[in-house]
Amino acid sequence: MDRITKIIQETHHRFLNLFCMDVRHRNGEASEYYVASRAKSADDLKAVTHRNDPDGVSIYSVYGEQKDQVVLVKQYRYPLGDYVYEFPAGLVEPGEAMTDAAVREFHEETGLHLQVIPADDMYTKPRFTTVGMTDEACGMVYGYASGVPDNRFEESSEDIQVVLADKKEVRRILKEENVAMMCAYMLLHFLKSEGDPLGFVEMQEKR
Repeated sequence: MDRITKIIQETHHRFLNLFCMDVRHRNGEASEYYVASRAKSADDLKAVTHRNDPDGVSIYSVYGEQKDQVVLVKQYRYPLGDYVYEFPAGLVEPGEAMTDAAVREFHEETGLHLQVIPADDMYTKPRFTTVGMTDEACGMVYGYASGVPDNRFEESSEDIQVVLADKKEVRRILKEENVAMMCAYMLLHFLKSEGDPLGFVEMQEKR
């Protein structure tokens, strides 16, 4: 198994940092491995703590009386130099419950209100996003959206368009547009759903 022998923090930014790891591979060879992380210091890296606390949260929500539209954001992302379709999402503040972060971020990005569906941990627990380059983990929150889309609550650094997409529009988006992977897989689920798209979410059974 690969071993980490030393970690050097290369940057000290608020939202994202770069760390250089000195590692030794199973064949004994040594090399460097660079990791991008939400961690503020090397001691906070998941490779050190081995805790999977959520860095962020993504929200899969449906809209309308028939629950036949999914709430998406079309957001400009600098790494792409282009727009990409995503679920509303954001960072979880220290000490903040993931569901509270979801309600807050959802309203900030869309102007809509989110009614959270309580769900079993297996549906919501943080999952790693791109493990080859980052230790970032994001949880998923599910819910029903209401209200009128409004972008006046977004930050000046954000460029977000709220999209209420039915199945026809979702098919077009998946065929023609840039889509974040985590969002794309759930949109494929949305396309195949019958009735309430969120009907698969279950509460944990009491024992």
